[in-house]
Amino acid sequence: MIKRDKYLNQLVSARNNGFPKVITGIRRCGKSYLLKEIYKEYLLGEGIPKDDILILELDDDRNAKYRDPINLGDYVRSYCSGKKMCYVFLDEIQKVYKLINPNLTKGDHVLAREGDEEVITFVDVVLGLSREKNIDLYVTGSNSRMLSTDIITEFRDKATNIALAPLSFEEYYLYAGGSATEAIYEYMQYGGMPLAVLKGDAERKEYLKGLFETTYFRDIIEHNRLKKSESLDELCNIISTSTGELLNAEKISNTYRTVKKEKIDHQTVEKYVNCFKDAFIIREAKRYDLKGRSEIGALRKYYFADTGLRNARLNFAFPDEGQMLENIVYNELIYRGYTVNVGSFDTIEKDKEGRSIRKTNEVDFFAKKGFRNYYIQVSSDISDPKTRTREVRPYMLLNDEVTKIIVINRPVKENRDENGFTIIGVTDFLLNYI
Repeated sequence: MIKRDKYLNQLVSARNNGFPKVITGIRRCGKSYLLKEIYKEYLLGEGIPKDDILILELDDDRNAKYRDPINLGDYVRSYCSGKKMCYVFLDEIQKVYKLINPNLTKGDHVLAREGDEEVITFVDVVLGLSREKNIDLYVTGSNSRMLSTDIITEFRDKATNIALAPLSFEEYYLYAGGSATEAIYEYMQYGGMPLAVLKGDAERKEYLKGLFETTYFRDIIEHNRLKKSESLDELCNIISTSTGELLNAEKISNTYRTVKKEKIDHQTVEKYVNCFKDAFIIREAKRYDLKGRSEIGALRKYYFADTGLRNARLNFAFPDEGQMLENIVYNELIYRGYTVNVGSFDTIEKDKEGRSIRKTNEVDFFAKKGFRNYYIQVSSDISDPKTRTREVRPYMLLNDEVTKIIVINRPVKENRDENGFTIIGVTDFLLNYI
């Protein structure tokens, strides 16, 4: 069994808190498995009787009648009646359809149409069941409706969100074992989508490539009512090749025009980028002024939730080690609960003619968690003097007390250079340092 202890602990902490637990995340990252296998095993181990755990898989044809929201609510209440506490897992909740309020249809159950206002949906059922004193409710779903990042707003802030991601490197390594150096290269290439981890190399590639075509794009087009996917597909490729680069709508639009010889307006670019963000495919890191201590500008970096998915977009033919390392470090920091920005600050320097010019300097990440503040540079190697100078230069210009780290893709234990900066290998950083 692949362990997901972080998320299990979140479920345990939220147990019996009076709110529905809504498990969200990119499709195929293991939401149903977390609930129906890992958490169920935990409850049984705590002495919860098997009959006090109700698992209702709404994509099973035998449960089709419970896709009616009123039938679903009635059945769950009936099953839990007389029990001191009943743990209810509703899987694939998006299968529940909308009904017109039966009070307006003489008690008949009539399917609602788009635009109907007085309706009963799965949201009403989830909120209603969560108010029952003897029901602890858990919900998952796997289409665009349940993948949107605004799902908690859908529940009017009356739910506990468990935001699940693909396997972090720590989770992957705990399962795969062996050499950490070999594991990081494997993870860099294929990522941590649970089903991909369990497959052979050839199968992984086809599986990851297929996820975009048969699952993610279909969900995005359906959820956002897009008419065609060609522009969406090309923009995804552009973001894939530009992982870790500072981008905005204008830069993406210009790249699209260069590649496709067609124009695409900034509003469309922003809309499509938001589609990828809402489906949890990519995350963004905004620029942060390290001297002014505030977020700045429209430029930002985009990172994929999973490096295997990013590589699949490019047919595994663009193995940029530096980009992948940066993506992995970013994801692991987010997994560990850090707030992560791209560090930026300006300096006034002299050009060759002796004129004063303003120069923008960048630090890959400024990571914050509680009292911990880190500047982090990520590099595949710093043995070349020019590369080392480039990575160290921003740190030399920052005269503050923030811990300054350079993460490299070498099996190096934590040490200090002559300037007092921390040099550390990526696996040691991911598994031990943070």
